[in-house]
Order: sequence, then structure tokens, then C-alpha cells
Amino acid sequence: MKRNTRAIVAALAVVPCAVIHAQDTQTHTLRAVEVMAEREGDQSRKEVEIERSVTPGGVTVVEGEALRQRNVTSLSDALRYTPGVWSASGSTGDSTFLSIRGSNLDATNYDGNGVKLLVDGLPVTAADGNNHNRDVDPLSMRRAVVARGANALTYGASTLGGAINFISPTARDGAPWEVMVNGGSHGQRQGRFTIGTVAGNFDMLVTGEAKRYDGFREHQNQERQGLYANAGFQLSDSVGTRFYVTGIDNQQQLPGALTRAQFDANPRAAEASAVLGNYRLNVQTARVANRTVWQIDGESSLTAGISVEEQKLYHPIVYAPPFFSLLIDTTQRNTGATLRYQRKSGDHDMLTGLNYGRTTVSGGNYSYVPGGAQSIDTAVSNKADNLELFVVDRWKFAPQWTAVYGAQMVSGSREVRNTTVATNAVRNPQADYDSFNPRVGVIRDLSPTSQLFANVSRLYEAPTLYELEDDVRGNNATLDAMRGVVLEVGTRGSHSFDRHRVHWDTALYYGRLSGEILSLDNPLAPGTSLSTNVGRTIHAGLEALVGASFALDNAGAHRIEPLVNFTLNHFKFQGDATYGDNRLPAAPRYAIKGEVLYRHASGLFFGPTFDVVGRRFADFSNTYTVDAYTLWGLRAGYTTRQWEVYGELRNAGDRKYVSYFSVRDVAGANAAILTSGEPRSLYVGARLKF
Repeated sequence: MKRNTRAIVAALAVVPCAVIHAQDTQTHTLRAVEVMAEREGDQSRKEVEIERSVTPGGVTVVEGEALRQRNVTSLSDALRYTPGVWSASGSTGDSTFLSIRGSNLDATNYDGNGVKLLVDGLPVTAADGNNHNRDVDPLSMRRAVVARGANALTYGASTLGGAINFISPTARDGAPWEVMVNGGSHGQRQGRFTIGTVAGNFDMLVTGEAKRYDGFREHQNQERQGLYANAGFQLSDSVGTRFYVTGIDNQQQLPGALTRAQFDANPRAAEASAVLGNYRLNVQTARVANRTVWQIDGESSLTAGISVEEQKLYHPIVYAPPFFSLLIDTTQRNTGATLRYQRKSGDHDMLTGLNYGRTTVSGGNYSYVPGGAQSIDTAVSNKADNLELFVVDRWKFAPQWTAVYGAQMVSGSREVRNTTVATNAVRNPQADYDSFNPRVGVIRDLSPTSQLFANVSRLYEAPTLYELEDDVRGNNATLDAMRGVVLEVGTRGSHSFDRHRVHWDTALYYGRLSGEILSLDNPLAPGTSLSTNVGRTIHAGLEALVGASFALDNAGAHRIEPLVNFTLNHFKFQGDATYGDNRLPAAPRYAIKGEVLYRHASGLFFGPTFDVVGRRFADFSNTYTVDAYTLWGLRAGYTTRQWEVYGELRNAGDRKYVSYFSVRDVAGANAAILTSGEPRSLYVGARLKF
């Protein structure tokens, strides 16, 4: 494996360098494309590309327009071609496992920590770091910026995996009126519409969606409706404000997990207790937000924002009568605020920011009978707040050289208050978490469209409320925050030569963590977990996205466009008293996702897709191995300025594979932990623009 790794690293290093030293006669063509986007009114594209170009580390931009040419029903689908991301969806679209650079590698499918999610720069992640990615609809975004690891400093994020900022389309940015429909295997039906208007200093855009999914497993039905709206007011030549409203009603059944024998016999079956206990994940979400920008002058701006969100969760998850049943019925309220001041002065571009978040969780954990009585066992009243102050300076100290340095200060508190109703006993762990996290990096421009970069940064992440609630020690003990340092080098860019184009985005990183928080499944209460700090761990890897567009004729009307996302992971304990140098579970050693499409100038495209995923461990003891798998499929479509259609065949060979799983300390052969991946599936969709 080491020999293969060296070969891959060498290849990825040689390709960009060879391209960079090729002829530069076509670089003006790339600039012309940028000017066209700006003329069409899409201002956020320019802002995003500038932000990416002055970040000395892994940042990937996902364009929402490209997602409309394939079947996208989950965050996992949307992030398919984002290097460094391991994401899997084996239940329904709103139950996506998300890990970036080895974050969230434990047992808790319901506690998606390690990545800060934002919409238009305002958080949809709770103040304690817990994120519910079901809040985010990928098809309702203009584009997303994925800042991996410490490269999320400009968002103020303090998370191991970094941050993802989803940018909403607006009527003023030229978002079209459109109707989209898709459907296919396993009873999938989805429809959505977008309408908007611009009237003088006012603009508004509204998107509505409805989705139904019967599922490829028993007890896997989902029904979801969503509304996403924003309205902007240009208050003066220098001040603009925008309001955002989101409402989501998601009702879904959970099929549970299978043992290896059950998976081998019938991967489409549901866990018996999931059917008997009617496991569900029902969430109602309401969110309002505002973002105001004051362009003070040509060199400085001030941005202020605030968001308020409420989530009502109804979540039967354990049913093992007469011994134990668990239904989580809670209301979570999140409030977030941000303030950002940016000023350019000579060769310096400085950004100063402040983020504040507060989360409260009220409700309880219940014993229940499906369709019948429920009685409260534990009353829950938890709260968290988090303050992030950050400053970044981008200093162009020489031609083609930019130094990027800054720091983040984070200060937060966590308090869990669980009252056992039968005895009135109170468990009340609470703690404060503070840290100063510096960062320094450098960017070398190799050409107008390509760069080398490097950085060294401090990592820090405080525990979530769920992790404190499930501390393995019980009582009022509290977990420590995880800390570490990461070194990163890489290159990104694009280049044109003759009638051909190539682009790449690669990064190599090495991080050492102390006190990483991991959650072990509780064998006495399946579906729940116990959290603990471990000693030293290593998070390292290679991330690469490489694509091209090769002309097959002199006019460039016929093109072949390969795209490959390659991620190599090296996540392990380091000299742990219990686990030695074992690998961390959940994430595969390598993952390759790609496609090779033929495109014609008329709008026709078709070609194969492929997924090659390495083996994974399902326990910290490295005794339970989940097999590697290879999938292939086909994509085809036709697109014009007014309409487009597509078809997508997934897992054409109908391969049985495990999408994701719960993690154990030591997983026995009969452990019910496996979630089946999607079998052979066919989807078609259409879009009409007005």
C-alpha cells in the first residue's frame, strides 16, 4: 500500500506541474468566462473565487447548477466530487453520515459533529457544534463552499472537519423561474418550483419542494415538504439587507441496522425492532434570518447577520420490551449572530469577525408503546453558547506571493441538566471551554490560474451536549476539548492548451490530535452511546480532485470530460493504552469517485460513473472489517437554455454493499450495526426554466 501511495502522490504532483509549464496562450479565455458570469448578475461567484484564491489550504466550490443534471436527493449526492469528504446515505436523504478529514468517526449517527454548516454565512449548526444536515436542501443552493479543516478560519469555525457555507440564489443574481421533477426506483417522486421578481430596490425568490420516497428497504418511507424564501431591499447605494425564511416538515421511517448474517441473507430487510417499535426521525424546522451589508467605501465593508431557528424532534429509536425503549421528544432552539468587517489597505486585506451562538434543548426521553402511551423517564433541559472571535490578514508581500496569518479565539459553555423523573435525581455536568488558535500560511501564484499553498494551524473542538450527556463516567464529569496541530501543503488551478482544459484541487495534510472525543456504542442499550476522550490520534490524508475537457475535433464540438475525486485517509490511534496504533473506524482507507462523460456542443452528454471504496473497520479494536466495494453506473442527459432532461443508472451491477454502520468498542459477529447501500436504481428528471 505504501508503494501505491507514493505512486499516487507522485502522479498528482507531476500532472499539475506539467500543465503549468505548458503554453499559456489560452489563459485569457478563462478570464472571459469569469466576466460573463459577472455580467449575468451572479455576484457571489466572483466573491467565492476570490475567497478561495486567498485561502492557503483545501477549499472546494460546489456549483448548484451542475447538481441539476443528476439525481441529487441528499447532501451525500451533492458532495460526491468534494475531496476530503466521506459521506454516505443508506437510509433516506435526510440521514446522511458526514465526515471531513476524519471528523465524527464514532457511533452516533444522530450527533453529526465536526463540521460547521452555514447558510449565507449564518449557522444552521447548533452552538455546541452539533449539526443536523437534514436542514440543508442541496438543490436550493446557488453554490456551496467547503472549507476543509482549519481552512474554515474565515468562517470562525472551530471544528475538526471545517465548515460548509451554502449560498442561496436570489432573484437579483439572475436565478431563473423554474420547475423541476424527478422520479424513479424505490418509489422516488420529487417536485419543486422556483419563482421570483425584481422591482426596483426590491427582489424576492421563493422555492417550494415536495418529496416522497418508499425506500429500497422495509420500513424506509419518507415524506418531506420544504419552503425556502429570501427577499432583499437595497436601502441605499451602499446598504443592502436580505431576509431569509425556511420551513421544513420531514417525516421518515428508519429501517434500523442489520447483523452480517441478516445483511448477507437480505440487505433490503429492516431490523425487526425498527418495525416493531416504528423507529422514526420526524423533524419540523422553522428558521428566519437577516443579513445586512454596508459597503462603507471602495476598500471596506461591514456585514451583520442574525438567525433564529426552532427544531421539533420526534425520534423513537430503541424498542426492546419489556426491558427498555427510548423515544426522544425535544425542541431545540438556536440563535446565531455574526459581524464581519473587511478592509483592504495597500497590500493587506484584513478580515475581522465575531460569531455568537446559543442553543437550548428542552423536552425529554420517553418510554413508549408504538401508537400508544408514552411516559417520560428523563426530563431534558440543556443549553450551550459559543463565542468566536477571529482575525485574518492576507498580505501580498511580493509579486506572486501572499502571506496569510491570523488567529481565532473561542469561548463557550455547555450545561446538561437531566432529571430522572422517578427519583427526581439531577445529573448536571457543566463546563467552560476556551482556546486561542493561531494559523499561518503562504500562497505562491504559479500562473494567473494556478497556485501552490501551505499552512500550519491549530485545531480545537469542544464537546457537544450529546457527548457530555453520554459521558462514559456518568455523574457530573465533563469531557475535555480536543486539540491538535495540522500541517498542509497543496496545489490547485486550471489551465487551457490548444482546445483542451484541465483543472485540479489537491492537498496533503498531517494532523496530530490530543483528547479526541469518540463515542462507543453502549452494549446495554443499543442505539445509545458513551463518550470519552482518548489519548493521541493522527489524522492525515491526501485529497485530490482532477478533471479535464478534451476536444475531439478542431471546433471543440465533441469533448470527453473525465472527473476523478480521490481521497486517501490515514486515521489512527498513536500508542494508545487500549488500542495501540489501531486504525480509527468508519472512514475507508481510500475512496475514488468519478465519471467519464462525452459532451456535445448541442447539450447532449452521456458516460459511465464509478465508485471504488476501500475496506473499513467497524470497531476501535479493529476486529470487525467491512468489505471494500466497487460500483459503476451511467449518466446521460440533454440540456438547453430553456429545458433539460437527465437519466441516471446507479449500481448497475446490483452489488450488495454496506453504506455506513454504527461503531462499537469490540463488534461481535452478531452485532446489528450495518446499513445497506442502494441496490440497482434508475432515476430520470426534467427541468424547465422560464
